[in-house]
Parts: sequence; C-alpha cells; structure tokens
Amino acid sequence: MTVHQPPSLSEIRAYREQVRDRLVRTPVHEWRGTEIRRRAPDLRISMKFELLQMTGTFKARGALAWMRSLPKEQIRKGVTAVSAGNHAIAVSWAAHVMGAPAHVVIISPANPARLEQARAWGAKVELSDNAEAAFQRVSNIEREQGKVLVHPFEGHSIAIGTGALAMEWLEQASDMDALVVPVGGGGLVAGIAAAVKRIRPEIRVFGAEPVRADSMFQSLARNKPAQARRRDSIADSLSAPNAREYSFALAQRYMDGLGQVSDDEIRAAMRLILRELKMMVEPACATATAAALGPLRERLRNKHVGVLLCGSNIDLATFSRLLK
Repeated sequence: MTVHQPPSLSEIRAYREQVRDRLVRTPVHEWRGTEIRRRAPDLRISMKFELLQMTGTFKARGALAWMRSLPKEQIRKGVTAVSAGNHAIAVSWAAHVMGAPAHVVIISPANPARLEQARAWGAKVELSDNAEAAFQRVSNIEREQGKVLVHPFEGHSIAIGTGALAMEWLEQASDMDALVVPVGGGGLVAGIAAAVKRIRPEIRVFGAEPVRADSMFQSLARNKPAQARRRDSIADSLSAPNAREYSFALAQRYMDGLGQVSDDEIRAAMRLILRELKMMVEPACATATAAALGPLRERLRNKHVGVLLCGSNIDLATFSRLLK
C-alpha cells in the first residue's frame, strides 16, 4: 500500500515566505455575540476569516502553490480548471499572478458573482451543463491547447497551501483546543490537519461535511476513496463527486472526526453569522459553524474552538433565495 506523506513543515514555511506579499494574512476574531453566548455558553469560539483571502476563499493558497510548482514552459502554455466557481476564480487569479493564460470550465448553474470574478482576472470562462461534461471539456483543453489541469483539492501542492493556512492560524490563536474545518473533496482539512498534528498534536481537528454531499463520510465508511452517495446540498462549493487518494489518506490519518450537517442546519448558521458577525456568507462557509453548534457540540464542550469561515463568493439574490 502506498504511504502518502504530507508536505514537510520546512516546505510549508518556505512557501509562506515566498508568497507573503501575494496572500492575505486573514484575521482571527473571537466570537462574543449575545446569541452565540446564549447558545454555547461553554464554548470559546475563534473565527478564522479566510473569506477575506484573495479571490474570497482559501482556494487561492493551493492554486498559487500549484502554479509555483510548474516549469516555465508550462506557465507559458497555461492552465485549466473545473469547478463550481471558487476554484476557477482562484486559478484565474494565480494564473494572472504568474503571467499564465487560464481557460476554466465552471459547472452550471453557476453563481453570477463567480463567473464575473474569474473573467475579471483575465481567464477564458466556459459554462458546462454538468460535472461529467465539464471534466471532459477540460480533458479536451489539455489535449488541444497543452494546458495543465490545476486540481481543486488533490495533491502535494494543495496540501502545502492549506498547510500554510494552518500554520498561520496557530500563530494567531496559540491556545486553541480544537479546529472545525469544512470538507468538500478533502484537500482543505487534509492539509490543515496534517500540519496541525505535527506542530501541536494535542489539538483536535474535525471536519464538517454536508449530509447531502458526503464523499468523505462514504470514504471513511469504506476505508478508501469513494463516491458521494448524493450531491444536492445547497453548499455547492463542497459538492465534490468523490474523494481522492492523497487527500483522503491525509484526512483519514490526521483528522479526529467528522460532523455531518443538514442543509437546514447550514441555513441556520448562515442566518446566525449574518445577525452576529454581519457577514453574508455562502453555504459552504457556514458549514463549520453549523457542525460546531450541532453534531460536534458535545465533543467540543468547554473547549477553545477555532472555526474556519473558508470563503464566500455569493450575490445578494442567491443568498436571499437560499434562506427563503
């Protein structure tokens, strides 16, 4: 069996130094609102505002790490990506930073704000009717144009980017007991958990996954990367069709548990974040909050909990529609 090794801490530190003028050191804020105190009086919650990162999500970290690993000849030819939107935006931005052409495929229906952002960074943007057709189109772009696929969550470079997020977070809130991190394909929680457990092994790292986008749950149940049983959650940014070998291996090895949340729990967390933190977030961004206050609640009792607001690219009309 292949043993998948995470990036070394020295690799992560080197990457942070190389891109410190490109990425945002996103703030950490202790949540002290009256409603959260009433609902969780025994929790101390610190929010990591990764939604303030370049391109509006954590995806910028991994996309830039991946781009920096490419040879100069490939940079000249360019890159491609397939996504529900956020990864496509991040790849478009990273390509702009590196001076590479980008041709991205976004799965329809797509949030208009995400399409606009990808185009604003100079990428050629296509819409595709479904995930299967989108991946086929990207394969054609690779073959016909010589562009290389930047994967949304799988691989060593992605883990360097998300590991850098973890290292930054621990510097900002050194006394945390646990972290709660949204799970889609698994690259985010894999990189964070792998870094955290080698820096502060006593900190527990939990994933937060929609019940209706359950590739990690199915993979853990089968002890191998597996397909999602369903992919119809409102948290479209977390709706990966399946887990992949590298990210699943790291998540399985380093993650302490997984909390699954319903779409209604996600909506409730979106409303709570709007009321107390005054932020309009997309469903994926609210998933960790929903899990911390729901299925993970007992495991976090009397703990200082870090909750990741992983990113948010949503327009007012979509936000209003989802909550109605």
